[in-house]
Amino acid sequence: MGMRLLGVTILLSLVDVLQAFAIEKKGDVFKKMACPAFLVFENVAYMEDMTFELPCKCKPEEASSVVWYFQKNLHSHKTTVLTDFNGTVIVDSSHIRMGSDLLKRFSIRMFSLIVFRAQVKDSGHYLCGTKEGLFFYGYDVDIQPTRQITVAFLDNDEHVQEDYTGQEFTLFTTFWDWTSCDRCGVRGEQRRIGLCYVQSAELKPRYRTALPNVTSCGSRAVPAHFRHLIHLRSPEVAIRSCLAPCSEKEVPEEGVQSISNIVYKLGDKPQLPHVPIQYHSQAPKTDLVIACPGARPEHAVAWDKGSVRLYRSHYLVGVKKYMRVFIDHGNHLHLQQVRKRDKATYFCWREGELVAGFQLSVTFQPQRQRSPTDPESIFVMRAVGIGFAIIIGIFFLIHMFRYTYLRFWKPPQDTRTPLATLT
Repeated sequence: MGMRLLGVTILLSLVDVLQAFAIEKKGDVFKKMACPAFLVFENVAYMEDMTFELPCKCKPEEASSVVWYFQKNLHSHKTTVLTDFNGTVIVDSSHIRMGSDLLKRFSIRMFSLIVFRAQVKDSGHYLCGTKEGLFFYGYDVDIQPTRQITVAFLDNDEHVQEDYTGQEFTLFTTFWDWTSCDRCGVRGEQRRIGLCYVQSAELKPRYRTALPNVTSCGSRAVPAHFRHLIHLRSPEVAIRSCLAPCSEKEVPEEGVQSISNIVYKLGDKPQLPHVPIQYHSQAPKTDLVIACPGARPEHAVAWDKGSVRLYRSHYLVGVKKYMRVFIDHGNHLHLQQVRKRDKATYFCWREGELVAGFQLSVTFQPQRQRSPTDPESIFVMRAVGIGFAIIIGIFFLIHMFRYTYLRFWKPPQDTRTPLATLT
């Protein structure tokens, strides 16, 4: 018994030591960087629908919590407080829908602000500070839209945009690294996201940038008198083919290969891949959007319809003038005006690995026979009865008025024959 108590005591002491060490390490992070005496804003840029994190890079050691503030324009009277004084707000990104309110799309974790599925309207100034209004660090966030995005398919000998040089500034694209191949064992695709940046000697000095005189096109550091010229350039995406081998744990089995190149004998049913499959019924002539589990816009994501590869060179939104089935820049698969032939099992790849299936069935809802006890039937019968009673009442009142007029109000007619007619 004594040995057991000794073991528990040692374990609790070890937990206290580890907790103190974690607090010490967390404090060291803020000791490395002193807060600036004059608040400046660090420029960061992201694509629409991306999820990003803003760390509060400096704060006094005595501050145990932070409050985040959002201002569309600097010194604006309209400020949004992004915090929950009762505790940290934890948000599940799978429950976040595009266009949701900003207060439903943020989370504060370890003094950092996380914004899910950022929208263009989220561009602005983010400040980390205290609830009394003392500010420690600031960000200039630029969310660039995907509606007018420029796409270059390098396999088709298409090229990315050339730099644009004006009198006071130069516009160019800064590309992120290539994503990994979105499929393994078969031909896949890679994406490279590029954001619009501007170089000018007239940028506002209160904004901190990675390179001197360079900032993102939607930054508040860009002078207002030529900010409208930034619309001359849009963000872009470059796409090319790739071929990556599968790791041993990802080597397709017989069932996985069935969705690729194997034709089974008549009567043999192909085995489905060993991935989670979700079943869904959709009414015809309705719109459906399918998301790959755990995927974000910056991930390498691919879609298959059974054994058919839905390559972006044919299914990326905007490739054709009208597209009923397409993949958007956030990696979602869209099926508009669902038809019977859309019935299939759709598979999604994430970072080169087959991760999930989505079995879609198109069901025609039969018209339900109404009974006299249904609320709708009772309402219709009541409305018809009231209308019929009103019509009968009007008919009865008209005849009562006519009888009353003839009986009491109309003067009697003279039936005597004039003397002139007797001679």
